[in-house]
Amino acid sequence: MTSIAARLIPTWLRQYQLAALPTDVIAGLVVGVLVIPQSLGYAVLAGLPPVYGLYAAIVPVIVYAWLGSSNVQAVGPVAITAIMTASSLLPYAEQGTEQYALMASLLALMVGSLLWIAGRLKLGWIMQFISRGVSAGFVSGAAVLIFVSQLKYLTDIPIAGSSLIGYLSTMQLYARQLHSLTLLIGVIAFALLVANRYGSKWVWRTWLSSSSAKWAERLFPLILLGIAILLSMALHWDARGVATIGNIPQGLPRFTLPHIPDIQEALKLLPTAGLMALIIFVSSSSVASTYARLRGEKFDANRELTGLGLANLFGGFFQSFAVAGGFSRTAINVDSGAKTPLASLMTVLVMIAALIAFNSALAPLPYALLGATIMASIIGLIDIATLKSAWQRDRLDGASFIAAFVGVLIFGLNTGLVIGLMVSFASLIWQSSQPHVAIVGQLAGTGHFRNINRHDVVTFHNLLMLRIDESLFFGNSESVHRRILNALQQYPEAHELILIMAAVNHIDLTAQEMLSTLNQELALQNKHLHFSFIKGPVMDVIEHTPLIAELSGQVYLSTMDAVNALKQI
Repeated sequence: MTSIAARLIPTWLRQYQLAALPTDVIAGLVVGVLVIPQSLGYAVLAGLPPVYGLYAAIVPVIVYAWLGSSNVQAVGPVAITAIMTASSLLPYAEQGTEQYALMASLLALMVGSLLWIAGRLKLGWIMQFISRGVSAGFVSGAAVLIFVSQLKYLTDIPIAGSSLIGYLSTMQLYARQLHSLTLLIGVIAFALLVANRYGSKWVWRTWLSSSSAKWAERLFPLILLGIAILLSMALHWDARGVATIGNIPQGLPRFTLPHIPDIQEALKLLPTAGLMALIIFVSSSSVASTYARLRGEKFDANRELTGLGLANLFGGFFQSFAVAGGFSRTAINVDSGAKTPLASLMTVLVMIAALIAFNSALAPLPYALLGATIMASIIGLIDIATLKSAWQRDRLDGASFIAAFVGVLIFGLNTGLVIGLMVSFASLIWQSSQPHVAIVGQLAGTGHFRNINRHDVVTFHNLLMLRIDESLFFGNSESVHRRILNALQQYPEAHELILIMAAVNHIDLTAQEMLSTLNQELALQNKHLHFSFIKGPVMDVIEHTPLIAELSGQVYLSTMDAVNALKQI
């Protein structure tokens, strides 16, 4: 009985301390209230009626709070998954229709299933193969697309497409449909939100204390929402052609079977679902692991996969679209004092209250305000700082950033991410194929050996010592062979070649054959090949191969042993 309870009841709840209750309750209420406009906006971004943003912040949040790896991560609708939902479902159904909503739930179910399966297979390690450049470039490109896509709500121009070219083309085509009052409302709202978000130092901190200014900054979007609703009602904006969200259906999300696709439709959606699952995992894990490290807690990537997977899977049956851990809402959750996932459960209660009590009150809200809210919040995701840093420190990672960023803008989200990943993997392969091979000498009076181009070292006329700083495999064996031969040409008097293998963790069959060939070439010149510092696991692989059996020289435990034995020859 105890083991069953341990499996069903999460550790945080079994070990809950009542001292954390006040801060958890406050944090949950704060996050719930502040993210209502954001949730409504993300549903619109996904091509769904605004109420689906509230739906997506109920069942998935409950499931993640119960099963997720992070105590403080706030899960819910986010910009990236919203726009990926919209771009992937564009060919299948008209946005805002019931069929579209059912397909959005289907996509959430597929994403959740893939994440859950990955968790069961313990594939959490896959996160390390997404470079910082690729993820930052993808998110930055997606942010630009999201920004441009929201212009339709600020202008009333029916912008559509899946790439920057598509958005701008349709905007130019239908430019005459610009609605002046909608544009005025949207621009003013956007300017106010940007000033609040990025000019807090001048807007609030000049006359408020630091803590008061922080709360003023957070509450301002909600206050602006209330003002917009009142102005819309008083000035009859809807009668003047301004699009408003209208009546929100009252009540909680209901159990609904997602759209059941045929096999071809499912196969077409599967790559998109896979990419969304990858993005959700990478972005959510980065948030969860960061706060786990700051709070001195353990982060379990496989449990994160399972929690995110089941959150999306169950959400797919309760009118949700794909969700992930949110950067901004998690930051608010932590700053507001959240200690455990109980704070997320309190956020759910706020969403339920909004659906039951405030549905009609939100009806006059202009879509222009929701678009402005998304545009103002998305600017911060355009990560110029990472691009500058990568270009200064690692050009290959910078190239991956640019490839993903430009790919997303030109070809859309899915293709852009694939392009970024391909460039990243190509960079990795290129780096592995060009290993560093250093000619080394002995630091005088020590047993240490260093690069002759970096240190004042002692060399020996009959010895050539090369340190190979990479594992040897089919992708770099020819490059290493060529560099060794070039070094031998530079030092023709050296007839003892010592390869220092301290950094070599593996030697595959192709590399073994290359070293055997090198051994034979040296033997024909009356020269000898020696090894030093071969690691145990590597020696286990090559010990009984022709490479060692036919070696013209010796295998030495250390480079110092090799030098002492050979420098007198």
